Amino acid sequence: MPRKYSVEFREKAVHQVVEMIRLESCSRQRAYEEVGELLGVSHHTLRAWYRDSIAVNEQALPSGGETVEEELKRLRRENRELKRANAILKTASAFFAAELDRPMTK
Repeated sequence: MPRKYSVEFREKAVHQVVEMIRLESCSRQRAYEEVGELLGVSHHTLRAWYRDSIAVNEQALPSGGETVEEELKRLRRENRELKRANAILKTASAFFAAELDRPMTK
């Protein structure tokens, strides 16, 4: 008979799997097996919880209904444009500062 696990327990288990993969650079399978053994949960169950959490995260789209990749591309483009505008403003302010420092002749 299958056991019911709380949502919080599932989230913590998935978090442990993710952290083990990140910190120990191990495979997901190894992480499923080791975390499952520690928590008394089948590695198959952990794999399903992991897949479910990935699916939920992908459905939670950022503002504007764009995917994470689209948002990242948009933000990088915006960053490049802002850096370009900032460089233009620095050049213009240097020009006007030099003009103000120049003596006036009548």
